[in-house]
Amino acid sequence: MLSIIARRLLQALPTLWIIATATFVLLRLAPGGPFDSEKPVSPEIKLQIEAHYGLDDPLYVQYLHFLGNLLRGDLGPSYQYAGWEVQEIIAQAFPVSLELGLWALLIALAIGIPLGVLAALRHNQAAESVLMAIATLGICLPSFVIGPILILAFALILDWFNPLGWNFSSDRILPALTLGLMYAAYIARLARGGMLEVLNNDWIRSARAKGLSAWTVIRRHAMRSAMQPVISFLGPAAAGLISGSFVVETLFFIPGLGPFFVNAALNRDYTLVLGTVLFYAVLIISFNLIVDLIQMWLQPRSRHD
Repeated sequence: MLSIIARRLLQALPTLWIIATATFVLLRLAPGGPFDSEKPVSPEIKLQIEAHYGLDDPLYVQYLHFLGNLLRGDLGPSYQYAGWEVQEIIAQAFPVSLELGLWALLIALAIGIPLGVLAALRHNQAAESVLMAIATLGICLPSFVIGPILILAFALILDWFNPLGWNFSSDRILPALTLGLMYAAYIARLARGGMLEVLNNDWIRSARAKGLSAWTVIRRHAMRSAMQPVISFLGPAAAGLISGSFVVETLFFIPGLGPFFVNAALNRDYTLVLGTVLFYAVLIISFNLIVDLIQMWLQPRSRHD
């Protein structure tokens, strides 16, 4: 197991280098600079600011300096948030994004798995069509459509929740629902497919022939194998929920990492964009590794693949 983890980590290093290099080059090719949106200053002052941050150096020197700082774990200062290091911004804002993503993942699992299992148990019946239609609707509606609908219904009309903010525990519900409903639809479809495949196996028929109840067969025999597609999806889903919350955080005015990243991209804050992209890349690789380890634990034969 340790050798597998070491091999995956070594394989991740070239990927991170490619992501860092591509992001660095694309940011420099984009028109505008980090100080173009500031109030007009004299060319001399602008040159002094750029010299302070090393932006007057040749591009290859800036790249080598960036890589050197990265190897030391230094993401540099933010150009737009004076006095703040990129690490400090991420450390302050990411816990909010992480909490939102985890709540959304719990909602996605709590809705998606029962929906998919029930659809599989009602195969070729009208109930299956209705349940899968609901799941397809969740896939078709993006978060920037679901969010305003939930705000209108539950915040403005029913007045059950606050429409904006992140101050109370109830403020987590609408953003988490907005973010989790789409992934609940994917999980429902995967759970249905996995359950249908498992229910057709001979050992499931044998368990039913022994007189076991349908719930016992599902809970004790079918669920572990049927949830393999869902478990495989959890890595990308968790990473997508946490890194894809930018729209939801902006929509609900949540002080997560999303608004910082959006503002950094708009204002060409090179260091903050690079730091955030690399941070999320490491996060995605970590989630995928954790999911792979869970699959190896559930299916020991996969360790030799």
